[in-house]
Amino acid sequence: MLKVYGRATSSNVQVVMWAIAEMGIAYQRFDVGGAFGGNDTTEFLQMNPNGRVPVIEDGDVTMFESQAIIRYLAAKHREEHLWSSSPMTRASIDQWMDWAKINVHYALIYKVFWQLVRTKAEDRDHALIEQGATELKSLMKIADDQIAKYGWLAGPQMTMADISFGTPLFRYYNEPFDRADLPHLRSYYERLIARPAYAEHVMVSYETLRVAGA
Repeated sequence: MLKVYGRATSSNVQVVMWAIAEMGIAYQRFDVGGAFGGNDTTEFLQMNPNGRVPVIEDGDVTMFESQAIIRYLAAKHREEHLWSSSPMTRASIDQWMDWAKINVHYALIYKVFWQLVRTKAEDRDHALIEQGATELKSLMKIADDQIAKYGWLAGPQMTMADISFGTPLFRYYNEPFDRADLPHLRSYYERLIARPAYAEHVMVSYETLRVAGA
């Protein structure tokens, strides 16, 4: 059985868990990282020398990095609708997966979310929050335009690109910062939260991550 190492409140773990649920793969998940620790042990570092979650063990395959993991799982389980075997279709999915991870995830999690949730109010870098919020307005407008045109981020059906992009939207819509009013994006988010796999694995309370005074 597939083994997943990583705490449920990790956004990177959530990417993997949502994908697993959409594909209907049987799994065991083990709480590792954050308050649970365990990611600095010799055994864990042999699986991921970076000491970060998620990590999976799938028979003889051990992997880290959420994007690589979900691509591997989709390829193994031949989930054509999520990650097509057509080079042209797959290229578009990969493009938007990486765009979401490199741009949206970074701007939201490290420039906004970390400051609002993981940092005491008196220690916040407000310039960094403003920078992140400004970047997100531009990035989310790009996503809004894509969704208006195609229905989903990389085309007319949900793909791995939506899993990469959609995961941080739960935090995007649940923290108080200046967001653009983007109706197509909002409607898209409403479709995501109606999905049982999203509700179970992404809409996870992160209050245990909030520091006192944040």
